[in-house]
Amino acid sequence: MQIEELTGATGTRAGERTAQPGRRRQVVGVIVPPAQGEVPPELPQLYGDELDFVAWGLALGRLTTQGYDAVIDKVAVAARELAARGADAVALMGTSLSFYRGKAFNEQLIRTMVEAARLPVTTMSSAIVEALHAVGASRIAVATAYTAEVNERLAVFLRDNGFEVAAVEALELVEIPDIHAVGEAELLALGRRAAASSAGADALLISCGGLRTLPVEMPLEQSLGIPVVSSAVAGAWAASRLVGHSGKVPGRTRLLGSAR
Repeated sequence: MQIEELTGATGTRAGERTAQPGRRRQVVGVIVPPAQGEVPPELPQLYGDELDFVAWGLALGRLTTQGYDAVIDKVAVAARELAARGADAVALMGTSLSFYRGKAFNEQLIRTMVEAARLPVTTMSSAIVEALHAVGASRIAVATAYTAEVNERLAVFLRDNGFEVAAVEALELVEIPDIHAVGEAELLALGRRAAASSAGADALLISCGGLRTLPVEMPLEQSLGIPVVSSAVAGAWAASRLVGHSGKVPGRTRLLGSAR
């Protein structure tokens, strides 16, 4: 597995991809909120044996509408730069960055990225919608890292995409380091609270790509008896599919366990 990381503020190179013998491996480019421009760990953990990755950081300050407004116009530049650095597809990670202005804006972001990169693209908001459809979800329990304002925008986005939102439980965080510091026990408790508040829910969504949800998805699925979709894992799943991978990872969750 080769990972190249870039910083969005300067566009400088923080690593070098090396040539692979034989057939060239596909490269997934990801636009990420933090300034450091690090590849989200779920991508190499799930698909690093088969794919390579390159990242560009937007330098998002806080998970607020003002924070999103300050960086969203950088997405086209980031997509174009990732294409120039060898990406075969580009995914915008960070769910709230693409849903905060609604369904139509998310669709416009995709068009903007396609125009800039001339490659297959997706956003993390599109990824969670695709993943929820893949597991047959219709009525969703929602757990997030967000504040009330961002939660309401997520609920509108989900409803506009055809889902019923049963209830939302949230950590009410705005600082990226605080989101990255959320541990497994807190995530398990959050997911269980959301499910307990959501009578009749047929899936649990954990929204915020900065939450490290991969270790808790299976325990939650087993204890709750419903599929679990999280931004971090759905984003990696959708990004891998852009370059022709099935997204399948045997022995994982309902989403990852079967190709769609």
